[in-house]
Amino acid sequence: MGRDFASASLPRHLARGALGFGALAASVACVPAVGPISLALLPAGLLALRGCPMCWAIGLLQTVSRGRLQRTCTDDHCELTVRRP
Repeated sequence: MGRDFASASLPRHLARGALGFGALAASVACVPAVGPISLALLPAGLLALRGCPMCWAIGLLQTVSRGRLQRTCTDDHCELTVRRP
């Protein structure tokens, strides 16, 4: 099974996204005012996003679909179905 980027809840995942994207934007936007020292926010932003913005987006999809989709695989193919409540 692949890596799991999902969070425990959707609000937690959205908060991580706001923190991560905010830190990335602030690190670039503050360069004229603070200088290169503002680039120290880059690692914090990447840590909040768990490595990259795409990883965060994949985690968002996993968080939203957690418990709603079920994958069943046979020898030659896999099928994705909606799980019944």
